Amino acid sequence: MEQNKQLEDRHPLEQGQVFLIDKPLGWTSFNVVSRVRNWAHRIVGRRVKTGHAGTLDPLATGLLIVCTGSFTKKIESYQAQVKEYTGTFVLGATTKSHDLESEVEEGGSLAGIDEARLREAAAHFTGRIQQIPPVFSAVKVQGKRAYQYARASKELELEAKPIQILEFEISRAALPEVDFRIVCSKGTYIRAMARDFGEYLGCGAYLSALRRTRIGEFRVEDAQNIDEFLPPRSREAVS
Repeated sequence: MEQNKQLEDRHPLEQGQVFLIDKPLGWTSFNVVSRVRNWAHRIVGRRVKTGHAGTLDPLATGLLIVCTGSFTKKIESYQAQVKEYTGTFVLGATTKSHDLESEVEEGGSLAGIDEARLREAAAHFTGRIQQIPPVFSAVKVQGKRAYQYARASKELELEAKPIQILEFEISRAALPEVDFRIVCSKGTYIRAMARDFGEYLGCGAYLSALRRTRIGEFRVEDAQNIDEFLPPRSREAVS
């Protein structure tokens, strides 16, 4: 009874809340969590435990789930849910990071690649497949993150992992750009999908834009702008 009373006496942010944030371009997921944590600290008057479910790269935008208080215990279950992404592949070129984080290098010819070929490639990657994570990723190898080896120009071989692509739709083809919508399981790297898609077509590809639109039943349309989490005094100053 006493423990329940203590829980009830805590601020709602400490009892636990879920915030859906539309992560801006250029922000890390940690930047978003830090903004919400600082906002919560100012509201409650003390540090509030805060975490996120499912990291987004700085060059990606879209839905990020941020949990506070006791709801941080739900993060793992949120991370396990199906995710939906939209974005753009650029064919005929590659990068070492498979996105725009590294320099663009020339790839192969686009000759013979049309919408039918693109849809055939998308179908090839739909279902249960094996995917090798990008070397520029947070996968741990012998106690270090893979990107630490990659940025030190050290050779690294990562093991393929099972993932599931539930839907892979080509929504626009304006070569060399190809827009897509992918619904996938936890652990899927869309940057690696760009790499594999380009290799399958024989021309190379990299990811030029990415937006996460859904995690389970949570949708980016219901997400808040990060500027809504300015500290109270700062919000008054800009209003």
